[in-house]
Amino acid sequence: MVADDLQLQAGARLLHVGPHKTGTTMIQDALHLARQRLATRGVVYPGTGRQPLQAILAVTGQPRLFGEPEPDMAHWALLVREVTSARDQRVVVSSEFLAEASDVAACRVVSELGGPRVHVVVTLRPLSRILPSQWQQYLQNGYRFPYLEWLEGILKDPPDTPTPGFWRRHRHDELVARWMKAAQEVTVVVVDDDDRMMLLRTFESMLGLPRGFLIPGQNAANRSLTLAEAEVVRLLNVEFGRREWPSRNYARFVRYGAVQELKTRQPRPGEPRIATPVWALKRATEIGAEMAENIAALGVRVIGDLSSLGDLPEADAEPAPPMLPAEAAVQAIVGALRVGGVAGPKAADPLADVDARSMTRALARRGRQRMRRTLRLQKRLGTRNALRER
Repeated sequence: MVADDLQLQAGARLLHVGPHKTGTTMIQDALHLARQRLATRGVVYPGTGRQPLQAILAVTGQPRLFGEPEPDMAHWALLVREVTSARDQRVVVSSEFLAEASDVAACRVVSELGGPRVHVVVTLRPLSRILPSQWQQYLQNGYRFPYLEWLEGILKDPPDTPTPGFWRRHRHDELVARWMKAAQEVTVVVVDDDDRMMLLRTFESMLGLPRGFLIPGQNAANRSLTLAEAEVVRLLNVEFGRREWPSRNYARFVRYGAVQELKTRQPRPGEPRIATPVWALKRATEIGAEMAENIAALGVRVIGDLSSLGDLPEADAEPAPPMLPAEAAVQAIVGALRVGGVAGPKAADPLADVDARSMTRALARRGRQRMRRTLRLQKRLGTRNALRER
C-alpha cells in the first residue's frame, strides 16, 4: 500500500540515490519511457538516457565503468543547467551511483540541484536478496572472483574484498545518515518484493501523477543470470584479462554483447540459480536487522516495512555444478561477435571454423575445473563456519 499524502510541492527536486539492486532499473526505465508524457504534467526527467550516469560519476569522483569513457564534469554542468531551467516544475533525477557519494559530494549535489528544494529518496531491499544480484553486477564490470569467495570476503569482520564500495552502497543505515546531513528532506522506501508495482506507485504519488501513469519498461523484467550463465561471464572476464585485450572493447564485447545476448534466452526448467549458502544468509540478516534498527532511530520518514530488512529468507539448495546448455554458450559468443570484434577487425576470424560443440566443450571443461575448486572452497567454508558455531 502507498500513502496518498506523499505529493511533493511544486518546484521540488526528487533525487533518487539508489542504492544498486533496489528497483532502480524499473524506476529509470519507466521515467525514461514516460519522459515526454511527464513534461505535459509539469515533471522534468532531465537528459536523454535512462539515467545521467556520466554526470553522477563525474561529480562524485568515481572511476569510469570498465570499458567506458572517462567521466567529464561537462556532463554534470549540463545536468545542473537543465534542472535549474525547470524553474517551478517538479524534477526527478535517479542514479544508484549517487549511493557512493562522499559527504562532501552529497552536499555539493544537493546544493547545485536546488538546495532546500531537494527531496532525497533512498530505496532499500533486504541485504540477503541484494548479494547475488550485486555479485552479478560486479561480473559485468570485469571482475573474476567466484561467488562463494566473494561472500567470504564481503561478510568478514572487517571485510576483506576487492569491492570495498559494496559497503559504501549497502551499509544502508550509514547511507541514509549521510544523505540526511546533505538534504533537509529524506524518505526511505522499503521495496515490497511481493508487490512489484509498489515502487512505481510511490514515485507517482510523490510526483503528483495519476495512478498507473508510470509503466514498467522492457528492462524492468531484465532477469538475473543463472549460475551457469554467470560462470560463462566470469570465464569470459578471465580470458579477456589473460589475452590482454584492450579495456575499451570490454563494454561492447562482453557487457553489451555476450551478457545482453544471454539475457534474451529463456532458461530451461531446473537450470540452477545462484544460491547463497545458509551461513551467508544468516550473517546478512543479522546485519540487515541492525541496519533497520539504526534507521528507525534516525527518525526519517519510512514507506514500507523496515523490519523486513532483517527477515531470514528460505535458504536455496546447495549450488550444483553449472551445466550450461550448448545454445546458451553459443548465444553468448554470437552476441559478443555481433557487436564487433574484441581485438580488431579480424577478431572473429579465429572463431569462424569453430563449431558450437567445440566452443561448448571448452567452456564446460573450464567451468568444471573452476567449480571443483569452488566446491572445495565451499566445503572448507562450511567446516570453518561449523567450528565458529560451536
